[in-house]
Amino acid sequence: MKVLVINCGASSIKYQVLDSDSGQILQKGKAERVNERKDGHGRALEEIPATIDVSIIEAVGHKVVHGGAKFFDSVIINSEVIDAISRCHESASLHNHANLAGIRTAIEILPNLVHVAVFDTAFHSRMPSRSKNYALPADIVEKYNICRFGFNGISHDFVSRRAANFLQQSLEELRFISCHLGNDASACAIEFGHSVETSMGMTPLEGLVMASRPGDVDPGIVTMLCRELGIGATEHILNRKSGLLGISGLNDMRDIETKAAEGFEPARQAIAIYAHQVRKYIGAYTSVLGGADAILLTGNIGQNSAVIRQRILQHFDYIGLRIDYDKNNDVNVSEQHPVIDISAHNARIRALVVATNEELGIAKETAKLLGGKTIVQPAKPIPIAISGRHAHLDRHTMDILFGTNSELEVFKMISQPGQYASEQTVNLVGPRDRINGVRVLGPLRRNNQIEIARTDEFRLGVDAPIRGSGQVEDSAPIILEGPRGTVNLKEGLICARRHIHMTPSDAQKYGVEDGDEVEVEISGTPRDLTFGDVLIRVSEKYILEMHIDTDEANAAELNSGTTGDLIYQKPDSPAEAILSSRRDRQLD
Repeated sequence: MKVLVINCGASSIKYQVLDSDSGQILQKGKAERVNERKDGHGRALEEIPATIDVSIIEAVGHKVVHGGAKFFDSVIINSEVIDAISRCHESASLHNHANLAGIRTAIEILPNLVHVAVFDTAFHSRMPSRSKNYALPADIVEKYNICRFGFNGISHDFVSRRAANFLQQSLEELRFISCHLGNDASACAIEFGHSVETSMGMTPLEGLVMASRPGDVDPGIVTMLCRELGIGATEHILNRKSGLLGISGLNDMRDIETKAAEGFEPARQAIAIYAHQVRKYIGAYTSVLGGADAILLTGNIGQNSAVIRQRILQHFDYIGLRIDYDKNNDVNVSEQHPVIDISAHNARIRALVVATNEELGIAKETAKLLGGKTIVQPAKPIPIAISGRHAHLDRHTMDILFGTNSELEVFKMISQPGQYASEQTVNLVGPRDRINGVRVLGPLRRNNQIEIARTDEFRLGVDAPIRGSGQVEDSAPIILEGPRGTVNLKEGLICARRHIHMTPSDAQKYGVEDGDEVEVEISGTPRDLTFGDVLIRVSEKYILEMHIDTDEANAAELNSGTTGDLIYQKPDSPAEAILSSRRDRQLD
């Protein structure tokens, strides 16, 4: 699909026409200092059609910084979407106003095209509550909708996919710490393709030091400045006068590095504080993820400054992160060579410099959305099975718990071929409480895997990550008790990710592939809902069935025998989405 991507910043407008499939840039342009013009963004956007071939454009994708609590994914723009974006203005004052100006003008000058909003916050919208929530009074949080939204999500998502492709591994198997270092800067912990922690918060002010923002500061400083200078002046200082600019008087890292080399102490101080803050977050996120496969450095500074990369990544030998200084100095990423490995030969954690391309990310999201969410037909509804807590054991653990060379005894066969619930049970012992009589499933596996629900977590007093089956590395510890012995597992306890088992024939009928993420719509129950982020797993050994845990089933009041309809993004059928968008604008 040929997509016009518009990125309206506070003082500039960048636009490109891209082929979303090949990534080829067909046309592009940029308008600078638009905030100094009489009619600002509007006048600059009106000049775009004269500089590009409008006839080839099939859709328009807009970068929108803040999606608030309403938008978890990209959306076709209508009047309700515009109103919702405008309500996020206070949380992203430098950007959302400009984004909206661009949207309104673009719709006026290109009324026959579908316009899509792609949100910088969407990638972080499904972070776990422990990352998303602040320790503030519950009534205040609810009243003002306070939480960590996170930003730079388009970039973090894009570079993680590029890095996985470079490593020739599935994104579902990797843990990344992504550092987007530019005028805006943020770190993101990415576990198996999903953001689980990010440095920016409810607004883009929190986290790393930026060009004109301070990053993390004591809230007491903010309240003191508000008392002394007033709210407006304080906001101006925090958004426009702090960060690298506040420390050194310069906001471009290239100039700061030059001045530092000349002995200008404020420039040296700016570099030291900037790199220290990024290092601190990498260390923290390594702990959050329980390790990492790679550190990703992107953005103008991350891609172009060997000095900053070295300062950030040195002295991480203790976690197996080592860089080759010659490789680091020779980096020259481009669209032809978008990923460069600067790791030392003996590094356990890779250091990758990755060229981000937010415009291509927006184009791909736009094309994906305009495929429409369609209930796939004529494929049949999917049976839904409710999985209670259970245990899979390896041979060694079985011997300790039930005796040397003991064997599982079949209690009853279960739905997936060759699998069964056994007569044997184990007790789970956590720091807070215990759960007795947890059924062991057979046959034995290569690795121990204990699957529980969220309510079990709180009862046991553990923090089990949401994982796909088999992804037990660096998961939660748990003590297992059996009739013959006790095993203290260092890892293996998970909350199983909801998923659908399919044969290759089923996958072909539904138009999906192994590793895809889909939605499943449940209707005709007391609580109709749609399950998102459902993982597709394909094997000849499976039969068609969706697995959810007891908490998820209770949320929808589901019973055995319930079915759901698969909803999947079909990028080759945009017509209905386009017609729907046009009808919506006509009604508005």
